[in-house]
Amino acid sequence: MINWEAHACLPLHPAADFSPMDTLRAAGVNYVSINVGMDMNPVAQIMAVIAAFRAKIAASPERYKLVSSVEEIREAAAAGQLAIGFDLEGAIPLQEQTEMVALYRELGVRQIHFAYNRNNSVADGCHDEARGLTPLGVRMVEAVNKAGLLMDCSHTGRRCSLDIMAASSKPVIFSHANPLALVEHGRNVTDEQIRACAATGGVVCVSGVSAFLGTRTPTAEDMARHVAYVAGLVGAQHAGIGLDISFRQDELNDNPPGDYDPTYWWPKSAGYNRAVQRMTYTPVETWQLLPDALRQVGLSAAEIEGVMGDNMMRVAAIAWQHA
Repeated sequence: MINWEAHACLPLHPAADFSPMDTLRAAGVNYVSINVGMDMNPVAQIMAVIAAFRAKIAASPERYKLVSSVEEIREAAAAGQLAIGFDLEGAIPLQEQTEMVALYRELGVRQIHFAYNRNNSVADGCHDEARGLTPLGVRMVEAVNKAGLLMDCSHTGRRCSLDIMAASSKPVIFSHANPLALVEHGRNVTDEQIRACAATGGVVCVSGVSAFLGTRTPTAEDMARHVAYVAGLVGAQHAGIGLDISFRQDELNDNPPGDYDPTYWWPKSAGYNRAVQRMTYTPVETWQLLPDALRQVGLSAAEIEGVMGDNMMRVAAIAWQHA
């Protein structure tokens, strides 16, 4: 069994301490997707972060491995290494060039969604006006499929996410999103979105963020409840885990340079209070508690293995193939 963490965040700073990755490895995680940039981050900042993270991985080959295939994930797990891939949250870093998708893949990006809460020239954010996937967005989906990245719909507008799933020739995922039916929040996804994701062969990875779980202090049991909802709606083979832990390091300022307004990206009208600073996360140790919590909500041993990571392994084996 492979434990797959679909989304985690370190400070977007070249000096970020990489030791949180060791806590994930110690908790039994075999693969983690690390965020390297969002729509509000300029390309210069993203490139500096990618360069630094690649260097940290290369400097500790006994602990980490930057991977590009599921076979390499299995090899890393057998060697006791944490397999790592990067993800981008938004299409603005693509600079409206489809060719940028393949370039980011060469640098280690294995997963992308097209809008971070707000609209851009490619796609709609979940906290903005609904327009649908743009013509450029259709071409970007094709580029993602061709380059061999996981097409993600987290943070994306509901109508736009359906457009993306209709346009994709490969399975689509939500790397960190929860059922709207359980918690009313703009970041959570409707039954229609969950069914559409499953219809692509994709996976909805449940987030461990308090606001999206509907609890002040999130637990493995809270996670299991949301997983059980997805499993009941479309089958356990379409559920996964994306705790979305933000490993904050207060001594580092990783804000985008210039005139950065966090209330634009995390609007109060959408239920945020002081952006993400007030959110809490399920702890890393949740990974060790999840199997029992999932058993308690009725999942079988095989289904639990799927949710913990084998479902995402199945999807990645298809999505990561490139022309």
